[in-house]
Amino acid sequence: MFVFVFGATAGAQPAQPAYDVLLRGGHVIDPRNQIDAVRDVAIKDGKVASVAPRIDPKQSSLVVDVSGLYVTPGLVDIHTHVYAGTGEKRSYAGDNSVYPDGFTFRTGVTTVADAGGSGWRNFEDFNDRVITRVRTRVLAFLNIVGHGMRGGTFEQDLTDMEAAPAAEMARKYRGTIVGIKTAHYAGPEWTPVEHAVEAGTLADVPVMVDFGTDHAERPLAELLTHKLRPGDIYTHVFSGLRHEVDPPGRLNQGLWDGRKRGVIFDVGHGGGSFLWRVAVPAMQAKFYPDSISTDLHVASMNAGMKDMLNVMSKFLALNMPLGDVVLRSTWNPAREIKQDGLGHLSIGAVADIAVLRLDRGDYGFVDVNGARFRGTERLACELTLKDGKIVYDLNGRSSPDWKTLPVDYGPVQSPR
Repeated sequence: MFVFVFGATAGAQPAQPAYDVLLRGGHVIDPRNQIDAVRDVAIKDGKVASVAPRIDPKQSSLVVDVSGLYVTPGLVDIHTHVYAGTGEKRSYAGDNSVYPDGFTFRTGVTTVADAGGSGWRNFEDFNDRVITRVRTRVLAFLNIVGHGMRGGTFEQDLTDMEAAPAAEMARKYRGTIVGIKTAHYAGPEWTPVEHAVEAGTLADVPVMVDFGTDHAERPLAELLTHKLRPGDIYTHVFSGLRHEVDPPGRLNQGLWDGRKRGVIFDVGHGGGSFLWRVAVPAMQAKFYPDSISTDLHVASMNAGMKDMLNVMSKFLALNMPLGDVVLRSTWNPAREIKQDGLGHLSIGAVADIAVLRLDRGDYGFVDVNGARFRGTERLACELTLKDGKIVYDLNGRSSPDWKTLPVDYGPVQSPR
């Protein structure tokens, strides 16, 4: 840490630095503000205070050299499963989910949305058990199923898919509950989608759809062109499970028609929802996802998905420019869930920041079927800040050399 005291005179108190942290010399990519250039970023009181070609380092208490690295808004992952700790087996309101802090900051993610783990009956348990206890900013899509994503008969119970209580809970926790989710339904009825849209309309929030089992009675094109509203989100867009792309690489016309109507398309990689045979022709046809997300859970984290940066790197391998990858991992998802205060580095915005390294080499990226795709670039996280505080620092860039400390230095107080 480099501390500068300036303007002090005998008997006077030293002047306080203007900034708490200065990230110096990094290549800033902030799509909302159309910045793609080397810039310094200064932080004060948890907010972005200045973004400029050069900021005097003497104005900051802490200066971190991030030259040669990319500085982006904190990544926003809108499809995760983090309702952990209930002890329920084989449940996304339990053992299938993960506590977020072990998976977020080390990959530059500062905000996640849980995608339907809880419904109106158990959201407050999720809030008390996880949301209010962790350091990651956790938002939620509320499941239209009152009992949430507990598997088995719970998710097939049409009588538990009530719009009114779901909307009431979403209104009660507005800003934390950012949408309604429907998922995993195995039947041919439209009831889950229709009730989710009704709840979303009552609460004025978007709906995210995992379309469940493919049925001739409810074709994908009908969902995208008639059932969903503009701003609603179709996740798992590259799964291939619902005729998104049919051999030999022909895109479902409903994708194009849905996009014209304003339907949002999200990656939601997960353990079973990303295939190269779908993603490659879609990208070649310039049907790009609106947002990149992981569908993080216990089965996806050690398989083809791995983490947010691995999924982002897959799109670099698919020839998406880095700026477009960052857009779809920051500002786009923040807008999709009506969190306009996140996903950018505007002056006065919350100082959620990722400092990323772009490595070049010979890499392999695996889809959910184990198929490999070669790439030459891979993103890694060097530093993450949330609310202006350094919460992850891979190489100690913000730390003093141990030889500069007092001979009897000891452990610092936890930032928690």
